[in-house]
Amino acid sequence: MLKQAVLIALLGMSASAMAGQWQVKVGGSVISPTGDYALAPGAVVKADDELAFTPSVEYFFNDSVSTELLLATPIGHDVLLNGEKAAKIKHLPPTITAKYHFKNSTRFTPYIGVGGTAFIAWDESGVAKDVKEDFGVAGQIGFNFQPADAKNWGVFFDARYAQLSPEVTLTDAAGGGKFDLDIDPMVYTLGYSYKF
Repeated sequence: MLKQAVLIALLGMSASAMAGQWQVKVGGSVISPTGDYALAPGAVVKADDELAFTPSVEYFFNDSVSTELLLATPIGHDVLLNGEKAAKIKHLPPTITAKYHFKNSTRFTPYIGVGGTAFIAWDESGVAKDVKEDFGVAGQIGFNFQPADAKNWGVFFDARYAQLSPEVTLTDAAGGGKFDLDIDPMVYTLGYSYKF
């Protein structure tokens, strides 16, 4: 179902390609989980911070309204139990947001966005036997900056929040059982944009 939804969205964007403008963004991100889970009294599970390469494609319907699809290579998080590594999980985080750009007389263009995100499990190891897919809401705030001598390129910074709590099944050696790992990351991205 997820693959069908992505295909329909991409076909829709392709059909309207002549009406607006495309922008490609290449950035580096810090993924900083904000949630944790009390597995048992005195046992707190938390995913650690990670760095990731996060390109995205953005389509502008006009100067103020756009939609952006965030892509990434698989992101790996060490899962810490009371600060010690107990497992590692990898996932893909496709995120789509509808954005509004506040045009003004300066070269800084602030924007806000809201949309949806997915946690697509890629691999797991350690005490994690299985990790389920999860879906949640996403929010975004940031700005583009276009230097005076730039025609199509610029730099950008944004911060995103994603609500993600995938279900993790523990190995038998770790006592089995399941729990929802509240990752709920803040994602801080700095990068380069090119509009064509």
